[in-house]
Amino acid sequence: MRRSAAVILGAVTLLGVLAVPASAVPDPVATVDCLTQSAGDVTSLVDPASPGLPAEVPGAACLAP
Repeated sequence: MRRSAAVILGAVTLLGVLAVPASAVPDPVATVDCLTQSAGDVTSLVDPASPGLPAEVPGAACLAP
């Protein structure tokens, strides 16, 4: 049992080492530009139609690659 667990753990570790790293890098200039444009959207923090539910934080969409 220990031997099979060690083999499985080794295989998973090898697959993790061989995996391609993520290459999505956000553009800092576009991110800053998007954040400055969304800074005025502070009024959207509270949704009057459903005050119990949290609204989307301004600028959160700017961080996604």
